Amino acid sequence: MGCKRYLTAKDIVEGSPNLNLAFVAHIFQHRNGLSTQTKQISFLETLPDDAQISREERAFRFWMNSLGNSTYIDNVFEDLRNGWLLLETLDKVSPGIVNWKVANKPPIKLPFRKVENCNQVVKIGKQLKFSLVNIAGNDIVQGNKKLILAYLWQLMRCNILQLLKNLRFHSHGKEITDVDILRWANTQVSNSGTQSRMNSFKDKSLSDGIFFLELLSAVQPRAVNWSLVTKGVADDEKKMNATYIISIARKLGCSIFLLPEDLTEVNQKMILTLTASIMYWYLKQPVDQDKPSGTSDSETISNSTLDDSASESSIEENGNL
Repeated sequence: MGCKRYLTAKDIVEGSPNLNLAFVAHIFQHRNGLSTQTKQISFLETLPDDAQISREERAFRFWMNSLGNSTYIDNVFEDLRNGWLLLETLDKVSPGIVNWKVANKPPIKLPFRKVENCNQVVKIGKQLKFSLVNIAGNDIVQGNKKLILAYLWQLMRCNILQLLKNLRFHSHGKEITDVDILRWANTQVSNSGTQSRMNSFKDKSLSDGIFFLELLSAVQPRAVNWSLVTKGVADDEKKMNATYIISIARKLGCSIFLLPEDLTEVNQKMILTLTASIMYWYLKQPVDQDKPSGTSDSETISNSTLDDSASESSIEENGNL
């Protein structure tokens, strides 16, 4: 590529920061991959629906890659079409649920072999009680975006709820529901002495970010620097708060896969994952840690089946896609 050799293989292995920075900067200078044809970008590429799909694809891709599958996923609509990576992900979410004897390992040349894998993906989804109305294995093979996103959302949600359930000290092995997560968040904020409340995961008042900042402050009192928080009235103020929320959550060690826009636009799916990630991080903390809450965690978690507005989750929404 015509780049100077700033470092050796040994330098890369040892992780020399200055040499690595110089090397990467030199590559960027020679081959930055940036296009100067900005005026030729079609307006159609930035339609709202496409932007929403792109954001969700990114979130699910990051989540799947975080699980440590055998192959890195660059695009869920293309890389999942043979069904293999979906089977790997299902096996990580629910170990032992995949029948590997009938699975076809890549490279797969025959199309019907891909369909066989994807049919097993759909079959397992039904075992896990996903809402899979009008979804068949061939839809995944064909790269149907909406149906793939609907499946991935339910798979991601299943993983989050399973992680929370596995914290048996707090859940006593009971099934965790969306209502439990909502109740837990409201309890933490209420016990911290503030009046904010989340009525559901699609509550439009969440767009200013104040509730989540108060939730983060409740679970870790020193986490939020309130001098950096805006009133969240104007759009730019909401985005600043949203960016700060993501930054704090990541700093605490929460697994975060959403973007600031998901918060400002109150994306119900991503709001749920954010709340659940904060809850999971909090419940993993040592029991003897000084927690601000006056109510025990087990009291805020139940196997409630209340017909709460919070349980109007995306399962119903996805079933109607």
